[in-house]
Amino acid sequence: MSADAAVRGRQLFVHDVFLIGIMAVLAACGLIYEYLLSHYAARILGTVEAAIYTMIGLMIVSMGLGAFAARLIREPFTAFAFLESAIACLGAASVLMIAAAVAFSAQLPQVLADTFSLPPDLVPRGGMIASLNQFARLLPYAFGIVVGFLIGMEIPLIARVREQLYGEHLEHNIGTIYGADYIGAGIGAAIWVSIMLSLDITEAAVWTASANLLAGLIFLLRYRQRIGRFPLLLLIHGLVLVLILIMAQTGDRWMRIMTNMLYADEVVFDHSSHYQHFALTERYLASRSEPVYGFFLNGRLQFSSQDEHIYHGMLVYPAMMVADQVRRVLIIGGGDGLALRDVLRFDPEQVTLVDLDAALTEFFTAGDSSESSEAAGSEQRQYYQRQMAHLNQHSFDDPRVEVIHNDAFIEADRLLNEGRRYDVILVDLPDPSHPDLDRLYSDYFYHRLGQLLTTQGALAVQSTSPFHARKAFISIGKTLSAAGFSQVEQYRQNVPSFGEWGWSIATHQQPARKTLMGYNELPVAHPWLTRDLLIAAFEFPADFYRDRDDISVNNLGTNTIFRYHSEAWQRDMGIYQN
Repeated sequence: MSADAAVRGRQLFVHDVFLIGIMAVLAACGLIYEYLLSHYAARILGTVEAAIYTMIGLMIVSMGLGAFAARLIREPFTAFAFLESAIACLGAASVLMIAAAVAFSAQLPQVLADTFSLPPDLVPRGGMIASLNQFARLLPYAFGIVVGFLIGMEIPLIARVREQLYGEHLEHNIGTIYGADYIGAGIGAAIWVSIMLSLDITEAAVWTASANLLAGLIFLLRYRQRIGRFPLLLLIHGLVLVLILIMAQTGDRWMRIMTNMLYADEVVFDHSSHYQHFALTERYLASRSEPVYGFFLNGRLQFSSQDEHIYHGMLVYPAMMVADQVRRVLIIGGGDGLALRDVLRFDPEQVTLVDLDAALTEFFTAGDSSESSEAAGSEQRQYYQRQMAHLNQHSFDDPRVEVIHNDAFIEADRLLNEGRRYDVILVDLPDPSHPDLDRLYSDYFYHRLGQLLTTQGALAVQSTSPFHARKAFISIGKTLSAAGFSQVEQYRQNVPSFGEWGWSIATHQQPARKTLMGYNELPVAHPWLTRDLLIAAFEFPADFYRDRDDISVNNLGTNTIFRYHSEAWQRDMGIYQN
């Protein structure tokens, strides 16, 4: 081999390493953009599963269209450099732009009503206002289509760049580029799961756009001799960099402002954990000396401090009264410590609480220790932690309480293997609005809980709204029966923040309602519940169970309850909001 050939070979090798590395970085960024927009679309639209799958499908189709469109471009070096600045710009700003559009459409009716002094019953909601609201909610998909289209142009363009550098057609060119793309996408998925999920969404967008822009800038400088309009493209990259820096400094604050406009009350604290986003709102009423707090997970109300005692009393008291004894209690979910607070009133010997999210249970602990204070990170957080700990009466500080942070589906097996048995089991989980939650409403999971329950014990399950999601509610009761519980009954109560809400209670022997009727009064006083109120809660309208035989049991993997729940809330509410 001649010296010139050896030098050229080394140069081409350097080009290959550079281009394949660039492609891997961009593939990682592209996948994260896809996840970012899917994640945010789910938060905006509420229908998590449908939003995520729709976004991914639209972006994949758009990427295909982008790949076809790349054939029309004559200057691959110039086009690729411009492409990366455009993707970085959209990637950094798209989520904030969507949030602004949604906030504007949500606030516009009230602004118009205030401007023209309209009474509450005449606030404009239909016509153009409704169309604008619908457009804002579909905007994530529009950005997904545009970003997907641009990302789809990357592989054909960089393949042509590589062939022009070689000066010949490369037999395995596309395979090499796709290999880098797939590996980069895998790295992007790992980064998303391990890092990005715990970041605020604007912060995740800024970091991704920064990597995207840096790759584009390096490409621009490396091949500046082959790129037309180099000064203009360098200026564009500089402007995008300024945008990203502004987003890094102020994006999170603006995102909070836009997002907070969607809540009826002021958001005083919000945080993204590895598993979910939670927000705390605060409202002052003239009739109350203390503020009313609302706690939201992924935009959905979990409780209001004004009436949470009704919900938690209805969950806890029937099971604690029906069980033959209450020495050992297991709570699945309930990371706010409010059900735990009510359980401790019955003076059990030991309580085990299983919740997936350590950040959630920590927020509902006072945070007086140095470790918790360091995690708190701010005086504001510590203040609201103390408020939440006051609300749950510092239940997590009780020495009888064991907190386990794990997936309850897995933890149930571990507890069984340890030979544990519980007198009362309370399932205080969010509604089955996602397939991951559906398995925790399955016959398999309930059967495992039945094995953990003592012979004379009782199991109570949060069972969604019998009014808005009647089939899902009935299916939960049927699933408990299919799981082996001999006595399953359901009951309901109005919780002002939620409306009509329901629970199911299951035992291996004694019927719950009959046992409750044996009480003359509550064994432990409650600020709202009475013995007669509990018994009356088991009554339903005459035709409520009219089609019970046609409603399916939720076998593991069928997503039956998830489907019933999603269809009901979309039909009755337009989107899922509770």
